[in-house]
Amino acid sequence: MSLLERLNEDMKQAMRNKEKEKLTVIRMIKASLQNEAIKLGEDLNEEQELTVLSREVKQRKDSLHEFEKAGREDLVEKIRTELQYVELYMPKQLSEDEVSKIVAETVAETGASSKADMGKVMAAIMPKVKGKADGSLINKLVQQQLS
Repeated sequence: MSLLERLNEDMKQAMRNKEKEKLTVIRMIKASLQNEAIKLGEDLNEEQELTVLSREVKQRKDSLHEFEKAGREDLVEKIRTELQYVELYMPKQLSEDEVSKIVAETVAETGASSKADMGKVMAAIMPKVKGKADGSLINKLVQQQLS
């Protein structure tokens, strides 16, 4: 079942169950996917869908951080709920240990030895963990490996 089919099914279910917040989030995800397809002029493949979903997660995490900083608890809860719904459609996330192992392997593969090689390592690692790990975690682990 494709992501759009799954979203359509979940949208119908959310309507039946009168889950307003879930329905709103599903519609936002669907709109983002459709906008990306229109922009590219073609149907999205799994990798492109994952890119859109990752962007949605990142936007919500950024918003969550800003709202927490501003003390807006009313919006913090709303964004947390949205984030949970978006993450339902993401692939299973890798644990920090798994990511650390991938980082170590990639550092060895690229022959990186200092922080100057960070860009090379990041470029090699991101396709391996796309959508399965948070970029800031990867960045932190790569910096630890190279220091």
